[in-house]
Amino acid sequence: MKRLRFFVTDALVVTLVLVLIATACGAPAPPPPEATTPPEPPAAGVPQYGGTMILTYENDIATLDPAIGYDWDNWGMEKWIYDALLDYDVDMNMIPHIAEMPEVSADGTVYTFTLREGVKFHNGRELTADDVAYTITRVIDPETMSPGQSFYFTIKGSEEFANGEADSVEGIEVLDDYTIRFTLTQPDASFLNVVALNFSFIVPKEEVEKWGEDFGHHPMGTGPFVFDEWVPGQRLTFVRSEEYFLPELPYLDGVEVQIGVSPDVALLRLEKGEVDYLGDGIPPGEFVRLSEDPAWENRIVHSVRVHTGYIALNTQLAPFDDVRVRRAVNMAIDKERIVQLLNGRGVPAVGMLPPLMPGYDPDVKGYDYDPEGAKALLAEAGYPDGFSTFIECISVDPEPKLCESIQNDLKQIGIDLEVRTLSPSTVIDDAGTPGKVPMVWSGGLAWIQDYPHPSDFYGPILGCDSAVQGGWNWPMYCNPELDARELAARGMSDWDASMEEYQEIFQILLDDAVWVPVLHQEDYNAHSDALHGGVRDFLHPVHDIRAYMLWKSE
Repeated sequence: MKRLRFFVTDALVVTLVLVLIATACGAPAPPPPEATTPPEPPAAGVPQYGGTMILTYENDIATLDPAIGYDWDNWGMEKWIYDALLDYDVDMNMIPHIAEMPEVSADGTVYTFTLREGVKFHNGRELTADDVAYTITRVIDPETMSPGQSFYFTIKGSEEFANGEADSVEGIEVLDDYTIRFTLTQPDASFLNVVALNFSFIVPKEEVEKWGEDFGHHPMGTGPFVFDEWVPGQRLTFVRSEEYFLPELPYLDGVEVQIGVSPDVALLRLEKGEVDYLGDGIPPGEFVRLSEDPAWENRIVHSVRVHTGYIALNTQLAPFDDVRVRRAVNMAIDKERIVQLLNGRGVPAVGMLPPLMPGYDPDVKGYDYDPEGAKALLAEAGYPDGFSTFIECISVDPEPKLCESIQNDLKQIGIDLEVRTLSPSTVIDDAGTPGKVPMVWSGGLAWIQDYPHPSDFYGPILGCDSAVQGGWNWPMYCNPELDARELAARGMSDWDASMEEYQEIFQILLDDAVWVPVLHQEDYNAHSDALHGGVRDFLHPVHDIRAYMLWKSE
């Protein structure tokens, strides 16, 4: 997803699940992760009600259907409209939301949730357990073409339903209007995180059926803001829900998202007081000026992402079906240079997992920058004079400049690389179409954690189930044996053994060179003097912009 998520303290969520399972089974619980992020400082002042927040994006939003939308721009907006069973607090602890924390069976395979009563959709109808069952089943249904489908395949009967062998998902049971039970095929340490994902945001069946494929442009949920208007290429507007089940939220009267505003123009408008927040972040060319200006000291927010930016190499297209070619590309990329182009806002990546993700291996064996060695590998693979190919990247600054750096690096080893800059939605569609794109730069799109477990860096972007039309497995890589190992690792009650297995899995992926892992990025953004909130309200590890927690002063 333009999938940005982060922080070591996020591992507490997975730890909670394993504690429940391990305690019930008599197995040792995993050790609590060491917290390396300082506590969130309180936002200045007392929140005030009223006002409209204005933020900008250069490119339009593709969809606000939570079963479909999976990039960073729409991910945060979806949370304004919808709710899930569970949620995360500011410190990334998992908390009840429209359901209580579930009862979990002794073997860790049965989860029973009790819903809040009186939670209403924006059309006035009360949410029930049938809506939860419909929502999850819809994501699993192949006709929906949800990129989140594979997250739910540990639910009993989900794959049979997806394959057309069953009319419903056996492991989803509605017990009464306010109780729903999920039965899994095996313990899954990430399941609570999965039911808190955007894909699990509850939608009303009647509205989905009313709008069909256009539901994403007429979204309706139970969230703190009600969708108001969408003028393609110009703006989206949201207004405060007067019937939100948390009556103290939101503080703002509304949010206006202005489309078609370049990052440089957005910053100028922010300095004039016409804009409250930069959806595309601080332009790289202005970063040093702003960061050194005392006037911006309290208006710049900073977060360390659990993120890996990478070049996807399509393993199904020649010449990238040859691992030697993929390894040569890995050896040709000057990652230090790319970090420099980002004003040092990140660190070069060696492996695929970011340092703050559980399972990260500090001793992972990557590829040294070695253009001459890369040339030799290309010659060995039958390309002594190189070849021509192309890469897609989004058109939002600074990504085109980074793709030009990749272009220059590959030119040094004889690869003539054409850079194609496109809108984010087009890159996502093309990259998720088998056989269409040989190389994709993930910058501005992927991959940031959905939740703090290494399975999130496998199933949705490298597993066989996601190497399909509309999936996010852009290398179109499928290794059934590795899929089986990952599924087994996810079900282990021994945390340390599970993480060691994930380290081996990601070393195999790195040896197969399905990506060029380039960098782990840090995020900076800026807001107006009038807009207030905590750092993790502006840059939340899962929800990005928590607009419902922000407020404006007069």
